[in-house]
Amino acid sequence: QLQLEESGGGLVQRGGSLRLSCAASLFGLDTAVIGWFRQAPGKGLEGVSCISSISSSDGKSYYADSVKGRFTISRDNAANTVYLQMNSLKPEDTAVYFCTANLKRHVCPSMDRMTSTLSEIDYWGQGTQVTVSS
Repeated sequence: QLQLEESGGGLVQRGGSLRLSCAASLFGLDTAVIGWFRQAPGKGLEGVSCISSISSSDGKSYYADSVKGRFTISRDNAANTVYLQMNSLKPEDTAVYFCTANLKRHVCPSMDRMTSTLSEIDYWGQGTQVTVSS
């Protein structure tokens, strides 16, 4: 049983787009801080994007500098799904992408602290491979 089900990865050419989905069935994703991480070949986890819960006062989304302006995180509450729209993909984006749910927070941590909050994460998706060819 997976608490978070990911989909949408695949192989695209440089400049292409993908939309990753993260869906839950047993709890509302809008109650959690949802973070996307990625792990490139031979590298550790990197925080990519985060969206605060609906209970937060800001409701803001956050992005790593490396993806800002190209990636967009969003919620569809009716579908209980969070999306990561990835445009203008680069080979450097090649990685396994993981969605996470943190019920201990209502507001995202700063992007440079994303990997410092791994122990707080309540649920992980199974990971989805994104490969960008040059």
